[in-house]
Amino acid sequence: MSFLTIQEVTYGYENKGPVLQHIHWSIPQGEFHCLLGKSGCGKTTLLKLASGLLHPDEGIVSLDGQQVKGPSPSSGYVFQAPTLLEWKTALENILLPISLKRKPTQEDHDYARHLLDLMGLSGYQDQYPKQLSGGQQSRVAIARALIQRPAMLFLDEPFAALDAITREELQDDLLRLCQLNQTTVLFITHDIAEAVYLSDRVTVMAEGKLVYELEVPLPKPRHVEMRVQPSFSQLCWSIRQAMNGGRK
Repeated sequence: MSFLTIQEVTYGYENKGPVLQHIHWSIPQGEFHCLLGKSGCGKTTLLKLASGLLHPDEGIVSLDGQQVKGPSPSSGYVFQAPTLLEWKTALENILLPISLKRKPTQEDHDYARHLLDLMGLSGYQDQYPKQLSGGQQSRVAIARALIQRPAMLFLDEPFAALDAITREELQDDLLRLCQLNQTTVLFITHDIAEAVYLSDRVTVMAEGKLVYELEVPLPKPRHVEMRVQPSFSQLCWSIRQAMNGGRK
């Protein structure tokens, strides 16, 4: 059953032509979908429309059967930069979405510490962002997005600035947490291997249109050895051809 539904959505910025044209797309509940495409193709715009940060010129976006008219309290967001508050500790940054609404309870604090443990940051709760590495800051940002147990998670290239090993570790952390909570995910990336490793399904965008979709039949849980298997390489090659318009 579709959880996120995008029906005939068109969107354009002022004084420009349409950025997105008649987008029709859906993501079933509990699935992890990656949206892949070259810079400027409209990926981030589509994510903002899906998450309620922008409103379509035409068409309808629905989440769990309800039309999206703004950011939903049942959704979490992770963007390219961790955007942590420098004057707050890791624990305080994780609790920020709750603190903006009410005083966090003991249960909230316990769950925030639990997320820190799951992200491999046990003992870092009192550290400030400047005391954390880039990968650790990204882990805190993911934990912050998950603190309210969102049904839907939107991520816009959250690992793009990290080194390859840290990026792979965070991919595994994210998959584990999303599978644990059955979170539905829309993940934006430029990286073909990242998309294949993470996804149940990969969709390719070009010039404001969805041009290719591929189901990823790799078993779960995913593990690092998959990255060197011929089946993984073949999936990556199929997507690369789609991104190149079928050219080899």
